[in-house]
Amino acid sequence: MATMFWLLAALSLSATQPSVTPLSRTEALQQDANQYALQHQINAEEALRRLRAQQRTVPATEAIAREFAARLAGIAIEHSPEYQIVVLLTGSERVADRSAEGVPITFRTGARATRDQALWALRRHLIDLRRELPGARGAGYDQRTGEIVLLIRRADAQTFGVVAIQHYAQQLGGVPVRVEINDIPETNLRAEGGGRLEGPLPNGKRGLCTAGFAVTDGQRDAIATAAHCPDEMAYRDSAGALHPLPFLGQWGLGYHDVQINLSPEPLAPRFYSDRRAGALRPLESWRNLAEIRAGDFVCHWGETSGYSCGEVQLTDYAPPGALCGGPCTPMWVTVAGGACRPGDSGGPVFVGTIAVGIMKGANRLPASKDQPEGRCNFYYFMSTDLLPPPWRLLHSGGSVVGLHSSPKSPM
Repeated sequence: MATMFWLLAALSLSATQPSVTPLSRTEALQQDANQYALQHQINAEEALRRLRAQQRTVPATEAIAREFAARLAGIAIEHSPEYQIVVLLTGSERVADRSAEGVPITFRTGARATRDQALWALRRHLIDLRRELPGARGAGYDQRTGEIVLLIRRADAQTFGVVAIQHYAQQLGGVPVRVEINDIPETNLRAEGGGRLEGPLPNGKRGLCTAGFAVTDGQRDAIATAAHCPDEMAYRDSAGALHPLPFLGQWGLGYHDVQINLSPEPLAPRFYSDRRAGALRPLESWRNLAEIRAGDFVCHWGETSGYSCGEVQLTDYAPPGALCGGPCTPMWVTVAGGACRPGDSGGPVFVGTIAVGIMKGANRLPASKDQPEGRCNFYYFMSTDLLPPPWRLLHSGGSVVGLHSSPKSPM
């Protein structure tokens, strides 16, 4: 691909950036808590308490996952009518409720399959389902209900019938399936024409992607963004100077959508959560993919849509078609409630000062007369666990309660 210069405003080139004081850990989490308070109609103090509890209960839910591994169908956070953690188990043997960090933990039984069984069926039979329903959207697993969720187009529903499709999918996989009609286009959040480009795209237009997090291999620093963005990029700092970021490599198959571009300058472990507001955060740690729960509240920054937050829906999602350079594996995570627009590709997904993932694509209604800005149904991201070795997040190593100090292999 011809060399192109992109404005990627989510990393910090320490030698060229003017002095910006990063938010403290509390200030960063409070920014997200303000979004939580608006969405759930509670006060900011209670919202902050809940987001702290979200982080601090990770060890407890990890321990529960190990304790009930043979019965575990899912772990989810419920926000209403009260804030609690719900553990869904197979079988009928009851388990006494408990609590962690002041958060009630409720056990529900009666699930018809474990999460492991459902994911095995999804991986084994997803190709068969898509052969029968070539127009089908994505598919994933809902830890809240213990069901595989199959997104289909209305045309297929009318041709075959929702009940018939559900019955076939359940017979094929032997696990519970929920069918949802979804005619919304699903794509990678590609380069967007119209802004912040210093050179032409192949189609002659201008475009934009978003940088993710700073990464390192121990000797070199770089940025991570989406693999479907251009190869050769450059960062324009606030003084207007361009800093080329040489292309190192990209990984875009199955469960990857990540590209590494080297930085000529040492990078600081920080990122913009809201560049327009000048909100710069230190990166202290990360959430492992295995620790992400349905209902977790996360935020993201996109150069087009800006700063927004939402809740994790499906923790094991396979986008449709060939969006992963071929079939996608069910290792993506969907988030509903936030904003998403073309140009957000590669942007950081986070909560407080903790990295969660790198944005890939979205299920999004395009702009129309009735909705000039379009509508984001959900977006999905790649876990930062999946950065290609030896590359890893550049972080300050701050002590964050409830989080591990090293990533686990999701494989």
